[in-house]
Amino acid sequence: MTRTYVIGHVNPDTDSIASAMGYAWFLHELEGEDIQAARAGPVNPQTMWVLKKLGLESPVLLNDASPRFESVSVRLDTTSPDDPLREAWAIASRTWGVAPIVRDDGTPYGLVNGPSLFALLSKLVGPHPRRQEMKISEILDLPCREAADTNVPRFQESGRIRDSILRIMRAEGDDFWVVNEQGKYVGVCRQREALNPPRLRLILVDHNEPNQAIGALEDAELVEILDHHRLGSTTTHVPIRFTIDVVGSTSTLVTERIEESGLSAPPNLAGLLLAGLLADTLLLHSPTTTDRDRQAAERLARWSFIPGAPLDGESMESYGEQVIRAGSGIASREPSEVVNTDTKVYSAGGEDFAIAQAEVTDFVLLKERLPNLQQALCDLRDKRGLDFAMLMVTDVVEGSSRLVFTEDLPILGELPYPKQSDGTLYAEGVVSRKKQLLPVVLGLLEG
Repeated sequence: MTRTYVIGHVNPDTDSIASAMGYAWFLHELEGEDIQAARAGPVNPQTMWVLKKLGLESPVLLNDASPRFESVSVRLDTTSPDDPLREAWAIASRTWGVAPIVRDDGTPYGLVNGPSLFALLSKLVGPHPRRQEMKISEILDLPCREAADTNVPRFQESGRIRDSILRIMRAEGDDFWVVNEQGKYVGVCRQREALNPPRLRLILVDHNEPNQAIGALEDAELVEILDHHRLGSTTTHVPIRFTIDVVGSTSTLVTERIEESGLSAPPNLAGLLLAGLLADTLLLHSPTTTDRDRQAAERLARWSFIPGAPLDGESMESYGEQVIRAGSGIASREPSEVVNTDTKVYSAGGEDFAIAQAEVTDFVLLKERLPNLQQALCDLRDKRGLDFAMLMVTDVVEGSSRLVFTEDLPILGELPYPKQSDGTLYAEGVVSRKKQLLPVVLGLLEG
């Protein structure tokens, strides 16, 4: 059964992690498929706090979607260098004519295959008439090391196949070792499989734009997209299930799928989905919040706030405030962490730019941290090759934001927010990057 990964955007927030884990669980329960949640970046402090409180493990990290050697590795039976050749012969007769010879410490020694056996026979028999009378049984009694090809290329199981294509094509043999980071035997792969590896199956949640997705997305087989953001430019080779809906969080869409199927999420997973929903909607106060979000939150509260569960005794208000508090603040975090934790990259009007967002409970600390935050934004801009970057510092209590920029850009001077003495812009009532700030910025850039 081919595994499918459910994964959110790079720099994942709590909604991205929650919807990936929730949707993976739902699809496995509903269809019994091999589905696994994954993440495209490090877990932020808020999500880390939620996972720890609920007793959940973080999803597996996928750096990019390019096929690895582990996807084409076959763990064949092995024998040791000192075992009689008949042991390798027995293995080769059950495979495609290959027998791995592995040392007692687990490291590869060599492969016994057709060419290596022919080389042994040529060495033993040669043109001499008396040697041609050797019995097969005598040859099979020789140690495996005598017939093993020890010049077989090795590739790490986690290595990207695309990075080794030239080496694979130049190799004389058709079979290669696959080893782990310690150099221990993992399996054997064949050239033809390595040159045509299976594509990683992905379901994208909480995003649909390629520049926000896992790297090498074009190498993967895209199965489905479930999102609540604007439509991006992702293309596919075949039709897929594509859902973009106007709600405040992707956790809401996952919750609705679970409810519609007649299932209910386990208490800890329901608590995770509730955290993703409350974080993305700022405790249901964001302008992106819909009645569907409120209904989903009530449903998740019923599933998660039960006796004996991790959230026993909590209310939606108390739990939500803890979630927001866990992700807020700029004083205790490095400026680079603040601008990179919740960042999304966009393109419009010939400009590539990033908008980062950080949540605070007041703007008091912004003034003294401003120079360092601006420098961190410049570093972010330069590292990613962008035209500009901005940080949206949102006061979740006041319900407004301050905008910090990498530099003064004439076009951004037309933003409808008053400029403050420290150079930031005060966006009163603006708390949503997606629904309030981004449309205004796009409108300026696209004319």
